Amino acid sequence: MPISFTSLDAVGHDRESLIDFMTRNEFPFHGKPQPAREDIENAISEGAYQDEDHQSFWIDHDEIGRVGFFRLEDLSEPTPVFDLRLDGTFRGKGLGMEILQAATRHVFTSMPQVDRFEGQTREDNIAMRRTFLKCGWVKEAHYREGWPVDGGTPLASVAYAILRRDWETGRTTTFVWEDLVL
Repeated sequence: MPISFTSLDAVGHDRESLIDFMTRNEFPFHGKPQPAREDIENAISEGAYQDEDHQSFWIDHDEIGRVGFFRLEDLSEPTPVFDLRLDGTFRGKGLGMEILQAATRHVFTSMPQVDRFEGQTREDNIAMRRTFLKCGWVKEAHYREGWPVDGGTPLASVAYAILRRDWETGRTTTFVWEDLVL
């Protein structure tokens, strides 16, 4: 398996590496595309990377090394969500599908209480939206103007999820999007 997750100690030995990763990369589809050192330090202090609700990992590829960052959020809720950030050097290389499959496998094999795993992205993040679909995730929501954009008009936030039973069987169950008739 070429993708693995290495636990990240944000308050300890990985602190400076995390700050470096988050500040030297631009993340155009995230709420704060270029976080400052102070932003990351404050987030670390507030537990955003490591507490009962958050678990962070480095994304490692067997052949090319460390390629990014992955964080599980809302761990005290029945449906965790995730934050995925690739190092700029590795974007556009086709790693998204492998990473999302590995993340899904990690959640469903290490968290037996979780039956649904969710992710959200901006409407203009076409690569991620396609990755969700290729991995068997289903679009469940389209929140119009739900994603704040620094200095711009809010964009839609698009939510996708996968059910444990779909992951286990390899079959994607869907639903009728417009189920009411006027």
